Amino acid sequence: MTAPPPAPPLADPAARSADPAQLAASLRALHSADIAERLATLEPAAAARVMALLPFPVAVRAFDEPGFDRQRCAALEAMDSALASRLVAAMSGDQQADLFRELAEPERRRHLAALDADTRASIERLLAYPPETAGGIMTPEFVRVPADWTVARVLAHIREVGGAKETVYAVYVVDPEEHRLTGVVSLRELLLADAERPVGAVAGPRAPLSVSPQASWSDVARLVSKYNLLAVPVVDEGGHVLGIVTVDDVIDELVAEQTKQVQRLGGTEALDEPYATIGFGRMIRKRAGWLCALFLGEMLTATAMGYFEGEIARAVVLSLFIPLIISSGGNSGSQATSLIIRALALREVSLRDWWRIALRELPAGLVLGAILGSIGVVRILVWQHVGWYDYGPHYPLVAAAVGLALVGVVAFGSLAGSMLPFVLRRLGFDPASASAPFVATLVDVTGLVIYFSVALVVLRGTLL
Repeated sequence: MTAPPPAPPLADPAARSADPAQLAASLRALHSADIAERLATLEPAAAARVMALLPFPVAVRAFDEPGFDRQRCAALEAMDSALASRLVAAMSGDQQADLFRELAEPERRRHLAALDADTRASIERLLAYPPETAGGIMTPEFVRVPADWTVARVLAHIREVGGAKETVYAVYVVDPEEHRLTGVVSLRELLLADAERPVGAVAGPRAPLSVSPQASWSDVARLVSKYNLLAVPVVDEGGHVLGIVTVDDVIDELVAEQTKQVQRLGGTEALDEPYATIGFGRMIRKRAGWLCALFLGEMLTATAMGYFEGEIARAVVLSLFIPLIISSGGNSGSQATSLIIRALALREVSLRDWWRIALRELPAGLVLGAILGSIGVVRILVWQHVGWYDYGPHYPLVAAAVGLALVGVVAFGSLAGSMLPFVLRRLGFDPASASAPFVATLVDVTGLVIYFSVALVVLRGTLL
């Protein structure tokens, strides 16, 4: 199979200023995803002009691509109204719903009014579901047949109506009288089955996998992953098929959600736009809030150090290990937080498992702290004996203070980092908000308190 020609470079200034007719001619042979990606780099009016010059089937496929969704509304407003109506009417059902969710109310009413009654009713049904649910991302375009049809009749039906469907991964078999979903037959099973056999018999007695329209897209993703599905039927309480969620829609949702999760874990709000195209002011607003919150949190670190100013003055050597102590606690907390956020997302653990996690993380933190503490003690003793640094006559006690403090700080960091996602989930926040910088800030303050408290006990009567 020959690979499609590469798309023009996205950042090519010459391509940006190319004649619309010339650019349209160069895009015709590309994959629809590459066309959409290229059009998304143009100004909305320019993208609309190029799309008007593309063959209509090509323009529809590009307009329907998720890669064009951020530019779609603006390009639609810049188009001729007749072309805009034709493009909207030809889109797949789930992409139509996404488009109308983003359109401003006057534009939404205008474009809905231009559609036929059946398409308008279908879009309004999809818009009734929240966008993060199976009903919100499903497409109403699927092939449904009665269980008493023969395989030959089903294949003839697919040839007749398949071109109007977004995808035909499988055929959904329903009861002839009540139209309830009774089975699912893949195209492979149909092609291999006897032509005169009833399609209901091909489906067999196994209950079909399905979800309700209120199910979250993450529930659909787990079903797709567990059973290696290409599509999942969405059924109502009566068992009637409302639509299907295809694997490509699940992947689109996963990519968008994982992008937000990564950005939040990095200590910023989700950008909601590609980094290369987001406005400078908008990016500053997304990042400044978290940075200010973290800065205010770090002020508590300065307060804690001020509280132990006398101890630092009497034993300056203790200040050498402050970065070591607080970074170790922050790192252990960030590790635990990342693991628990992922486990909650995959439903490996639930809120009621918090105590099990605490009982697991506390001894794990103690062991990890003992490992780091041992390394810290060895480091001090080696440096002292080799002569690389003089920690004073009480260096064994300094080493002991650092080692014991690391055990306490790492154990606390692991416990706090593992519990924070549960607290946020209980309060109704996204656990990903427990980002690594946030956990590190929390552990910084408590780490200093633990460190100097241990030092006071160990070094009392000597340096302190």
